[in-house]
Amino acid sequence: MKTWFITGGTPGGFGMAYAEAALEEGHQVVLTARRPDELREWASERGDRVLVLPLDVTDAEQVRAAVNAAEERFGGIDVLVNNAGRGWYGSVEGTRDETVRRTFDLNLFAVVEVVRAVLPGMRARGDGWIVNMSSLAGLVGVQGFGYYSAAKFALEGLSEALRQEVEPFGVRVLVVEPGAFRTKAYAGFQHEPVRETVDAYLGLVEGIRATFADQDGKQPGDPERGVRAVISAMNAPEPPQRLVLGGAAYDAAVALHEGALAELRAHEKLSRGADF
Repeated sequence: MKTWFITGGTPGGFGMAYAEAALEEGHQVVLTARRPDELREWASERGDRVLVLPLDVTDAEQVRAAVNAAEERFGGIDVLVNNAGRGWYGSVEGTRDETVRRTFDLNLFAVVEVVRAVLPGMRARGDGWIVNMSSLAGLVGVQGFGYYSAAKFALEGLSEALRQEVEPFGVRVLVVEPGAFRTKAYAGFQHEPVRETVDAYLGLVEGIRATFADQDGKQPGDPERGVRAVISAMNAPEPPQRLVLGGAAYDAAVALHEGALAELRAHEKLSRGADF
């Protein structure tokens, strides 16, 4: 029996799907959320293998307290799922400074805090999994979500370096890159006001909001099937370093990498010519 520590436990999202899948496999689950009251009834129905904790992942003190509580209750954390995150929309030029900082605080720096809190225990035991939920936007820059893409690109690079550093200690790292999944991620677009500060991009940003609001509840990805794919990847004889989730996301990732490779080869002479 392993202990899973999962951030971003919103009902109907990936966090809840991870929790349900881990419980089905006989494991223990620590599910954290900014609004834990939403999870109390769910937890009470699942017995003493579940611990629900309040956690704003951008609060370093709360992160340490939650990790300590999990370790005290279950003796250690075997699988960490960094799932908490979200994107705010706006142009690169016209997004307010506070939104830029909030985007990086939640999608990157919070992950760093949680990883730093959990890793000592994993290293001491010589075993563990860190699953970092990125996005297709961590591979492909998405207009209107430039800072979200930037934070996810950074998470990808961080995870790659982390993987190399912790592998000697028996800790493995997997980056998950979902496309559009039917979670509550799009639910707020309908009512969230446009805060674009540069009029030239206003039409673009309003169109993005309308598109995402219209797609809410129609996304093709199934969180439960997505999580099962992640667990299958973790259990594979040779687990991947990255896992794209969703058919459209897979097609986009293949097109991106094939295009990048073709461009790289087309300019090989220029690249090699920069050496002494």
